[in-house]
Amino acid sequence: MSHGLDGEAFQGLGRLCVDAAENCVISAPDCVGMERIEARFHGSAFDLHRHDTYAIGVTLHGVQTFRYRGATHHSLPGQIIVLHPDELHDGGAGTEDGLRYRMLYLEPSIVLDCLDTIGASLPFVRNAVVTDPVFRTRLLSALGPLDQKLDDLFVADFIAQLMQSLARHAGLQAKPIPRTALRAASLARDYLEENVFRIVRSEELEAITGLDRYALSRHFRAAFSTSPHRFLLMRRLQRARRMIEASEPLAQIAIAAGFSDQSHFNRHFKKAFGVTPGRWSALVHGSSAAAA
Repeated sequence: MSHGLDGEAFQGLGRLCVDAAENCVISAPDCVGMERIEARFHGSAFDLHRHDTYAIGVTLHGVQTFRYRGATHHSLPGQIIVLHPDELHDGGAGTEDGLRYRMLYLEPSIVLDCLDTIGASLPFVRNAVVTDPVFRTRLLSALGPLDQKLDDLFVADFIAQLMQSLARHAGLQAKPIPRTALRAASLARDYLEENVFRIVRSEELEAITGLDRYALSRHFRAAFSTSPHRFLLMRRLQRARRMIEASEPLAQIAIAAGFSDQSHFNRHFKKAFGVTPGRWSALVHGSSAAAA
């Protein structure tokens, strides 16, 4: 019997390990305080061990079997595994089909920095295997593009959202948003608009708002229903659409709108508008060509 997650649910996952050895581990580009991997195994993968980070991951294929806190657990495709720091555990494939999963290792100091703004201690999730589509979607926003280095603003928002899910499953309660939240969010928004075509670091937004990056991310989302990273990205894409309407070359538009290359531009444009830049150009200029 094959145990696999529907490909549509994890579109884009599964490209890194396809041509590798049967058992393999592939690491994503470095990110301070956070490590991302994909692993594929048959049989037993790891003996009992422990590490000083959270381990939060998603099973992609097969059955993930592991011992943790005196019990044996099984994670099916689409389920989330949450392991607390410094807890003994092992792991491997529970069926002959083999196992494939992606995992995030997060330093507790980052968790505390984030949760300190809502008055919470380091969260402990009692259920090692969690079924939560919202939590999974948040986790995969960082584990999906495993071959890419994550943007600084994206990481701040990702951790803030991830910690909300983690705190909820740990039974922690958030404090009310303070009155200064709207002003801080507005200051950040204005700054992002003024610097839309360059890389903006979280430290800059912290300096102008007086809030740490995780609190700011929550307050910004509460005020404008999006993250600082997404807000900046959409301003760039709006600029790109205006340039397309002015018939400027797509390759030049990608760079002028602040994207690293045309592939990066194409990917985000389609995510935002449902069509490629080429197709959008054909539509706005009345072309009958089905641009790719």
